Amino acid sequence: MRHTAIAQLGFISAVQVLAMGTWFSASAVVPALTQAWQINAMQAVWLTASVQVGFVVGAVAAAALNLSDRLPPQIVAGYAALGAALSTAGIAIWVEGYLPAVALRVLTGMFLAGVYPVAMQLMASWFGPTARGLALGILIGALALGSALPHLLRGLDQLPWQSVMLTAALLSGAAAIIALTLIKPGKYAKSPGTEHRPKYALEMFRDIGPRLANIGYFGHMWELYALWTWLPLFLVAATSANEATAGIASFLTIGIAGGVGGLIGGWASGRFGRGRASAVAMIISGICCLVSPLFFNSSWPVMILLLGVWGASAVADSPVFSTALSEVADARYTGTALTTQTAIGFLLTLVTIQTVPMVAELIGWQYSFLILAPGPLLGAVAMRMYRQRVEGGREKSPIIMQGSS
Repeated sequence: MRHTAIAQLGFISAVQVLAMGTWFSASAVVPALTQAWQINAMQAVWLTASVQVGFVVGAVAAAALNLSDRLPPQIVAGYAALGAALSTAGIAIWVEGYLPAVALRVLTGMFLAGVYPVAMQLMASWFGPTARGLALGILIGALALGSALPHLLRGLDQLPWQSVMLTAALLSGAAAIIALTLIKPGKYAKSPGTEHRPKYALEMFRDIGPRLANIGYFGHMWELYALWTWLPLFLVAATSANEATAGIASFLTIGIAGGVGGLIGGWASGRFGRGRASAVAMIISGICCLVSPLFFNSSWPVMILLLGVWGASAVADSPVFSTALSEVADARYTGTALTTQTAIGFLLTLVTIQTVPMVAELIGWQYSFLILAPGPLLGAVAMRMYRQRVEGGREKSPIIMQGSS
């Protein structure tokens, strides 16, 4: 059983790495698209924000239908990854203008709503409470690495934008094959066919555990995707780097530091508790937001140090929220709970993704990330309350201290 669980962890993580590259495939080539299609700054924003819109729409629909709780989740993830591959390839092969690209990016986001939260549901089905935090940490590390791949592709040899998007599409197609042929739910999964109960997406907020876990996640999301989206332009403005150098630095921050942060966060949540691990990570990333103006125009060694800490801490809390919610939500509707959580979280990212460049235009890129600080700092308060009110009475109970993997 243990070897099977480890193999499934690898398969599910591979799906996450390969499919999520489609998310930032357009963001990584925005400078090239700006020249090719003669688009303005706000249109460039919507090439990224449109994926968020699609993700929210897809996640809301999936939660309302209890989709991954009523159908085999690996089937949902497989066909969703295939859809993301086709919609991304469509831009590279057929699209020659802005509006069709935005429409296909919305569609990409809708499909990815069937990959990311469903992968978390599948991972939670294979691991008990003790090992679940680390397992989901590995999955979040895979998410960070997959999201950063387009930046690496763009930074290496300055590939044409079509090649970057086609490569991302091919990788997502490979993810679909893995999901459909190699992945299956684990022993902690509920059998498909759960009673249709769309209102659970709202009902879970009545309980203190799901409510605080979600509030912490919302604070985390206020920061994360705006940071990931605008980091390349921040680096260009701060260091006068070219696009390739900024792409490589962004890959190291998002993919490598973020991947390490996901592993550390997952381990820490099992060792120190969900509330403490996430609160510490959010305090560190919030401080990074606040001190970012001081590092503007710094040398590359100093900038890389900040980016390493920031990239790791901004992701370290991600697996904690998923783990916590999977433990306190109704076990019959874990997929619905996780999908709802991500839907609202990504809805918030629409605000900050659009706000950061507006702040940059008004007062400069040096101060643009200050607007992100309230999210992780308020999220840390919520998770401190989670530690006191939810974990406080059960830190030494079997559900936390024991479990199988």
